[in-house]
Amino acid sequence: MNYYLHHHRWFTSVQIRRFLSQRISNGIRSLTTLSPVRIGCASGFWGDTWTAVPQLVNHGKLDFLVLDYLSEVTMSLLVAAKERNEELGWCPDFAQSVGPLLPLIKKQGIKVVANAGGVNPQACMKAMMAIAEKSKVDLKFALVTGDDLLSSKETLTTEQCPNPNAVTSANAYLGAGPISRALELADIVITGRCTDSALALGPLIHTDFQLPFVTLQENLY
Repeated sequence: MNYYLHHHRWFTSVQIRRFLSQRISNGIRSLTTLSPVRIGCASGFWGDTWTAVPQLVNHGKLDFLVLDYLSEVTMSLLVAAKERNEELGWCPDFAQSVGPLLPLIKKQGIKVVANAGGVNPQACMKAMMAIAEKSKVDLKFALVTGDDLLSSKETLTTEQCPNPNAVTSANAYLGAGPISRALELADIVITGRCTDSALALGPLIHTDFQLPFVTLQENLY
């Protein structure tokens, strides 16, 4: 039998499966009474085709438009770009593809979530706000930060990393929680590194689905 450590307590694989089965069963029963939420994903990686953005905005009847740009390789490229220019380090595809459609996005009431911030989310939001201002579109922007852990690299030991001084970036994967909270105030949410699923799960938590934050610890103790 397999055992898993969670919050300093061990659980069997049987307990884990029972917990997940109950959550899924309860979720299916509760979701049958809810209205659908339409989420369109217009990007799966940095360099993906831009054609999906106008297609989804014009014909998708969306509630949310989400765009995923980041991978481990992409993060490394963005770090190198920021080292050359402090205004870089984010994904310009976001501004180039979504920027021209901001008036239509505003008109349709679509909310946008993107991890286009890369290693410089502040510069990304600044660029998008400038586009919105130039287009005379009144949109609220929110920034999700906290993934950048580079300042803590001094705590690394040579056992953890052979050469800590060579580390140029360190990022944690943020989850859906901060995205859902940002959507309470903003139309456009820009993040740095986050989990792929958080881009869609954040909007679902924000909507009438009201998916709860339930930890394994709370349900098994």
